[in-house]
Amino acid sequence: MAEAQANEGNQKSYTQEEIDSIVEGRLARERQKYADYEELKSKAAKYDATLSDSQKTQDKLTKLETELAGMKKTEKIRSIRAKVSKDAGIPEELLTGEDEDSCKAQAEAILKFAKGSKYPGVKETKHETGQHQSAGSDTTSEDFRELAGQMFGRKE
Repeated sequence: MAEAQANEGNQKSYTQEEIDSIVEGRLARERQKYADYEELKSKAAKYDATLSDSQKTQDKLTKLETELAGMKKTEKIRSIRAKVSKDAGIPEELLTGEDEDSCKAQAEAILKFAKGSKYPGVKETKHETGQHQSAGSDTTSEDFRELAGQMFGRKE
């Protein structure tokens, strides 16, 4: 107990004003350590904004480069198709190839198909006058029956 009384004697009492002063002093020292915090925070925000703008610009540039490459490819294909079309004498719209070799192969196939087209089942007939005529002029119902039979697979 004697020790407790001795410790009580060594303890100092502080008034509220003294405590406030001590706390204010401590806070001031801490604030001084981080005095440039607001400035650094502002700089970081500006840097982030610049970085965002830079990223947006980079994304836009990438998109435009991709679009330009696509346009160049489309123009090259159109040019190839126009050349082959002109050389072969066929409509450009019929060509779907993306290089000159495939367009030339398509043009040859189209020309081969077009030259082979004949109207099947049209034959010349003799009429009373003894002249040869195609089935399209002065036809009779017998001629139409014969044509229908040929169209629907009936043998003569």
